[in-house]
Parts: sequence; C-alpha cells; structure tokens
Amino acid sequence: MIYMNDETLNSPSAIKSFLVGTSNLELLVPKEKRYTWIAKTLNRTGYFHLSKKEKSTVREYLFKVTGYSRAQLTRLIEQYRECHWVGKKVSTRNRFSCKYRQEDIILLTRLDEAHQTLSGAATKKLCERAHRIYGDKSYERLSTISIAHLYNLRRGSTYQRRRRHFTKTQRSKINIGERRKPQPNGSPGYIRIDTVHQGDQDKLKGVYHINAVDEVTQFEVVASVDKISENYLIPALEMIIKTFPFEVLNFHCDCGSEYINHRVVRLLNKLRIQLTKSRARHCNDNALAECKNGAIVRKYLGYIHIPQKWAPVINAFNQTYLVPYLNFHRPCYFAKIVIDATGKERKIYPYDQVMTPYEKLKSLDHAERYLKPGVLLQTLDQQAMSITDLQAAKALRSAQKKLFETIFADPHP
Repeated sequence: MIYMNDETLNSPSAIKSFLVGTSNLELLVPKEKRYTWIAKTLNRTGYFHLSKKEKSTVREYLFKVTGYSRAQLTRLIEQYRECHWVGKKVSTRNRFSCKYRQEDIILLTRLDEAHQTLSGAATKKLCERAHRIYGDKSYERLSTISIAHLYNLRRGSTYQRRRRHFTKTQRSKINIGERRKPQPNGSPGYIRIDTVHQGDQDKLKGVYHINAVDEVTQFEVVASVDKISENYLIPALEMIIKTFPFEVLNFHCDCGSEYINHRVVRLLNKLRIQLTKSRARHCNDNALAECKNGAIVRKYLGYIHIPQKWAPVINAFNQTYLVPYLNFHRPCYFAKIVIDATGKERKIYPYDQVMTPYEKLKSLDHAERYLKPGVLLQTLDQQAMSITDLQAAKALRSAQKKLFETIFADPHP
C-alpha cells in the first residue's frame, strides 16, 4: 500500500495530468475518511466556480478514488453546496423508548411454540400467571403487555425469524354433486349448463341467461330469468329439461351456488338425473358450455345491460325463435378422434361431420330409444322441415331486431 498526499492537486489541469499518469493504478480512500476527503477536494479545487468541462474532470477524479456512483456523488456535491460539509444526516425524530427487549420476544416465541399460538388474550394471561403465580421474573415485562402490542411483537422480524406460523385454508365440505368429468360414451342426455349475466348498471343487476348444451349432439336450450334465486331458477330448469327431446341423464355445472344447492338436488333426484360438477384445476370440464356462451348467447343477446323486467320477453324470444333455429337450422362442427403415429389421441373436425344438432341426433344408432315417451322422430322432422334454414334465420333476425327496439325504446329502462 502506498500513502499519497494530494494537496498539490488543486486545479483541474493538475488532476487531469494525474489521471492520465495513473490510469492503471487503483486508488482508494478509506471508507471512514471519504466524506472528509470529498469536502476537502471540492474546497481545494473551487469546484462551484469551475466550467462544466473542468467540473467533469474533478468528478472523474472523485469517482476513481471513492468508487461511489454518479448519483451518489451528485447528492454529496449538492449537500456540500448547501451545507458546506459532507456526511450522513443524523435523524432528529422523536423515538419512543423500547420497553420490550429482544429476550422478551424470544420468550414470547417459546411460549407460543409450546402452546401452539393461542389468542392474544390467552397468551397475555399465560404471561401474567407465569409471573404472579409461578414467580418467573423473566415474564415481568410481558405480564403487563397490551393484547394489541402482543400482536405487534408477533409481526416483528425478531419473532418471524425464529418462528413462522401458518394456518392452512380449511376446505369446506359440500356433499352435493360429484367432482368428475361426465363420460357420455356417445349417448345424448349429458348436458352442460352455465349462467351468463347481462351486466350491471347503476348498481342494478341485469337479466340472467341459463345456457344448457348436450355434450354429444350439441342440442342447446337457452332460458332467461330475472334472478338466479331458487324461485326463478327451478322453473327455468324444469322448462329446460322438458325442452330437450331426449331423456336427460346427467347435469354438469361449475361450482356456483345457484346449481349446487339442495333445491336443485331435490329437482334432479325427482327426475333421476345425476349431478356432477367441475373438478379443481380442470378448466376444460365445462368448456363446451363456456364456448357456447360466447358463440350463441353473447352473439344474439349481446353484452349491454338489459333490466331484469325484460326477462319474460327475452325468454319468449328464446323459446319461439332462438332455440328452434339453433337445433334444427344452425350447423355445428363435431369432433372425430384419431390416433396419430405416436399413439396420441387427436381431435379433427372433418367436413362430413358438420351438421345440425338434430341431424346429429338422428345419425346416432337407434336414435329412437333416446327419445322421451311420446316424442317421435316424425314429429321432429316436421318441425325441422316446416321452414327452410334461410327462413328461420330471417325470422330470428327480424324478431331479434324487434326485441331490442322494444327494450331500448323504453324511456325508463
């Protein structure tokens, strides 16, 4: 180590020559003397009377010797300009005296560990008993602690470093429905159901749409209700189940409370329909209904807020125009599963599998056996052939236009 006296470096030109000659040397001022050295250098060179170029030379010298960053040197130079000294500013805040010491916090940690973290009041009572009844003087200060400050000590770093306590979220057990993915095995009657809300406005809820889709045939029924409470939902579910031409065997939904409740279970049990619900971390369990929400409900009924009083009118539109069009006149893609060279199952959507839901129902082997009693394929054929696809689409568009004109012509929606 070489000790150097830089008192002669009192001008930017001398400092510049010095920097050129010592470019390969490492210079360092001891940490405890850096602030004093910076102040002397700024005073000796007359830093604040120099030109911009000369100031940059002095800054380069300070940077080389101290190792401080540019931002730190700027702060120190500004401090010297305002206060004529460089150093750490001493805080003048008023501080409360520390009543509870580190040994008290460690004592609290051991107490909580032994008693498995009781409430604040119970823990305070234990400290009082330890001091007053059992004569343990180490609990003297903790026996007078307030319950609120006891929680402050528990949140402190000293306590947390020695003991961290976690309470796992308790799983709520709802023995309604079975968490699994339905397996229709090519049979209709396994419906997926979901709720679509028509938006809020001025803290008022809008209409709710109940969208039910059969997994195999994509036969779809949309119903609209004022609210999703039991008084409105149960009649809507009865109507939906009645509208399907085949027997409903399985009712699959997400875990929303509008479906997972005892009233819905009572209805499904009466009709001998099995209830299943989506599994945790399996977002595709109800993907078919979610897809139809966007492709059907949002496409034909939109996103804008519709007041709840219009639910009966919208529901009539659904049953008269939308549901027949979807099931008898709107083609859908149907997947075909193939196995590739690696043995992995893949879904493809060939053109010969594009058909309406009713055509898909008729294409099933022995389709008549899936129908409800009293429902015949001849009757459904007559309904499907009563109008063409184009006529059904035009009738739907005309009724949709009239519906929205009626709703939004209301001066007090």
